[in-house]
Amino acid sequence: MAASRALRRLLRIREIEEEQCHLAVESAVGELKRLELAQDATVERDRQGRRLLTSSAHSGELADRLAAFAESRAAERQSAHLAPRIESAKREVDNFRHQFLLKRVERRQAETLIREEEERVKIEEGRRSQQALDDWHRFRLHRSLAESVRSSAAEPGLRVGEDERGSQ
Repeated sequence: MAASRALRRLLRIREIEEEQCHLAVESAVGELKRLELAQDATVERDRQGRRLLTSSAHSGELADRLAAFAESRAAERQSAHLAPRIESAKREVDNFRHQFLLKRVERRQAETLIREEEERVKIEEGRRSQQALDDWHRFRLHRSLAESVRSSAAEPGLRVGEDERGSQ
């Protein structure tokens, strides 16, 4: 196992926390868009009230004029009610985005720790493998030297210390 279970568990927790923060950002953005759409609808309602007011001024209908005023005032009240909620929603989105970015950094840090641990383990395994190869090669070289000494001592006609040309 290259990285410890604790580091793997930490990474999984960081991934879950990041995902939760991401969902919170999406939810907050959705709420902000809903409020902004409501604000747009309020602006359109005010426009309709003004158009009705203009048309009632030409027609002289008192009921239309009163309805136009009521529509414009309702749009103003709704807009006044929505403005602070929109600002609050914007702050909330910013806060959730900040938290999301912090969680992303934490997850990436955990990934970096795991990657570094895996690289360290690979380097150590490479060292061990190279050490085993070196030991095997030394053993093989030592064995072949020992065998050549034994075989030269066992050859008839040669004494220890003489080469194949004979003693001189």
